[in-house]
Amino acid sequence: MIQVYTGKGKGKTTAALGLALRAAGAGLKIYIAQFVKGRSYSELRALKKFKNIKVEQFGTTCFIRKAPDIKDILGAQAGLNQAKKIIAGKKYNVIILDEINIALELKLLKLAEVLDILKHTPLATELILTGRSAHPQIIKMADLVSEVKDIKHYYNKGIRARRGIEF
Repeated sequence: MIQVYTGKGKGKTTAALGLALRAAGAGLKIYIAQFVKGRSYSELRALKKFKNIKVEQFGTTCFIRKAPDIKDILGAQAGLNQAKKIIAGKKYNVIILDEINIALELKLLKLAEVLDILKHTPLATELILTGRSAHPQIIKMADLVSEVKDIKHYYNKGIRARRGIEF
């Protein structure tokens, strides 16, 4: 099954990690590939406590305020190659490709390659793709799509990201 968590609102990664937590509690094996993320976050420290959850990051530092460079492209491509191996290996029940939609939007990855992964994911594998601006073809292939809508956000009041809440 393919799930997509997209939209401009806060909570897409949080929803995917909540699913990972639920799956881990049920004894399933979870693999999380984070695209465009390369920093340490509080949730990553928490996930290290689970033996059945593996996380790999394929981003450099945050480049949201600058254009991606070759290191960002190579990192995303390495992440996609690793995701292909993980899916083909059939070792994990749940695979989360966190922020892959952003990697596509920023042209770090080619849509055709991601669609090929979706086509070759076994039905028994739960594949979750997160990030705003999910491509219409990805949405069409998905079995479940949830859109997180931004209605009101405290950032607009000048409140900065808080440790343990946003990171």
